[in-house]
Amino acid sequence: MVVAKPKLSYEESRQKRIEENKKRMEALNLPQLSQALRTSPFKPSPKKQSKPRIVEKQLVVVRRSSRVANLPSPVYKEVVVERVAIPRRTSKPRDLNLVYASEEDRAEALEKAEKLESSLGTDFPIFIKSMLPSHVSGGFWLGLPVHFCKTNLPKRDEVMTLIDEEGEEYPTIYLVRKTGLSGGWKGFAVAHELADGDAVVFQLVRSTTFKVIAL
Repeated sequence: MVVAKPKLSYEESRQKRIEENKKRMEALNLPQLSQALRTSPFKPSPKKQSKPRIVEKQLVVVRRSSRVANLPSPVYKEVVVERVAIPRRTSKPRDLNLVYASEEDRAEALEKAEKLESSLGTDFPIFIKSMLPSHVSGGFWLGLPVHFCKTNLPKRDEVMTLIDEEGEEYPTIYLVRKTGLSGGWKGFAVAHELADGDAVVFQLVRSTTFKVIAL
């Protein structure tokens, strides 16, 4: 027959657990360690002190070229620039005394030249040239119709003689590559007072001779 042990009260159980824990602590030497921790003075770890940042400034001598190293430093002067209104350029004729023909005058002269051309017949090659500023001023260069030159004029540079209505002769230089009259043409133009808009009839009466009529 088993006799049941009497049930311990709460206070008795609590006291029993305390005694058991005390024995375990004594076995692990925990009371002495706890006491040592209480009595030892607390020493905080020293705080790391940050060093102040030192910025070192140095004066650096700029390296100068050996060619100018010994020369004095340049002195700069203040320059005041004034804006000047420049008049707008307009195209001007090279000859200020040149009179420009109107379109009506030019057309009238061409009409007269065409009537003269038709009256001269077709026995000799003919062409009409309306005068421009470059023909009667400045360089006095007279370009001739390319087709007429290739068909009727010499194949090399030649002296072409111009004969006016009075029978006066004017030698000129014909340049085959430029198909025009150069030296000597100025003398003819000045002598006959040719102006812008005039019409001139050229009739080739011989291989190197033109009969010229200015209108």
